[in-house]
Amino acid sequence: MKRERNEEDELLERIAKEMMKSGDVKTAFDVEEKLRKSFGKVIKSMLEAEMDQHLGNHKYKHEENKQENYRNGYSKKKVKSNLGEIELEVPRDRKSEFDPVVVPKHSTDISRLETQIIELYGMGNTTRQISEFVENLYGFGVSAEMVSNITDKIIPDMEEWKSRRLDEVYPFVFIDAIHFNVKTNGVIGKSAAYVVLGINRTGIKEVLGIYIGESESSKFWLSVLNDIKNRGVKDILILSSDGLTGIQESIKVAYPKAEHQTCMVHFVRNTLKYVNYKDRAQFAQDLKTIYTASSEEIGKKIMYDVQNRWKQKYPMAMNRWEENWSVICPFYKFSQRIRKMIYTTNSIESLNSGYRRLNKARNVYPSIQALNKVLYLATRRITKNWTSKVPEWGECLKELEIMYDGRI
Repeated sequence: MKRERNEEDELLERIAKEMMKSGDVKTAFDVEEKLRKSFGKVIKSMLEAEMDQHLGNHKYKHEENKQENYRNGYSKKKVKSNLGEIELEVPRDRKSEFDPVVVPKHSTDISRLETQIIELYGMGNTTRQISEFVENLYGFGVSAEMVSNITDKIIPDMEEWKSRRLDEVYPFVFIDAIHFNVKTNGVIGKSAAYVVLGINRTGIKEVLGIYIGESESSKFWLSVLNDIKNRGVKDILILSSDGLTGIQESIKVAYPKAEHQTCMVHFVRNTLKYVNYKDRAQFAQDLKTIYTASSEEIGKKIMYDVQNRWKQKYPMAMNRWEENWSVICPFYKFSQRIRKMIYTTNSIESLNSGYRRLNKARNVYPSIQALNKVLYLATRRITKNWTSKVPEWGECLKELEIMYDGRI
């Protein structure tokens, strides 16, 4: 069906024809240059119209109308736009009361440049990479200081996000860590970002917080759990994590009713590191028979069978299973649908894969604050489409309501 032409189509067609008439438009670059010059004139016309509205008259009419305020020439300013840097003539009034909308006072950027810089920064790009990108695209560079100043604008939003109120109850909470190189006092060292992810009562995933710490300890974990507690979380049913040092003791203090479930995937990986490559497939299969057993009693019996089968070849491999059985066994009482959810931190792995891409973009972060900003921006980008419930959530919720009567 033929599309109806409107006034806008006709106007654009006339502009294109006028460009071609000049004879100096032969390439896409020529078109861009023409648009750049035309854009400056359009903005100037808009500023003139705003000034007319502000003064209530037209150019050079102040004597006739005997007005106290009137036009007072122009001031020149360079602004950054999507078409590059352009010079504008901004009309002035005698009383300096003119505050234009199209190019606000003190503004030197009328493009999406700031938004793009923040997006690039949130992908882990360095200030040098961002400067090169802007220069290639717009024809002007940006300094490291400018990038820092622009990205600092998100700090109030970040602080508000970090201190926002949370739900009173989270059926599931997952904690995992990812490591980054950060420069502190001129020295580069490893810093761990601990991500706390919850599944709320409606079945939607939510990042509760990100905490950067140099070392794991009961004191550190208690501060993390107290933070989410102070932000409104009164109860957690199941908290799943890797074998983080000191976390079990902290859970008992902050959330004594919560069940701590170790991440079986991490546990299996830690066991297999003692095993030769040629034996790993069979050993992993044997380990799977433990955590897929129908009950805790059967699972524990299988654990001892696996231990006896491999103890001569790998005497140390199975030690941690018996020592940590209390954080291995909670999932045995659940159906397969909930077991799938808590035996691994897969719910958080997709988030971490996004964070790991930040390490590919840059090797070192100049400060903890810089890392905080990048992680916040990355989280905002990754989680913006988290609107779907986890699979079979209705059935999971019914099961949890029976298991944890009155707590959900």
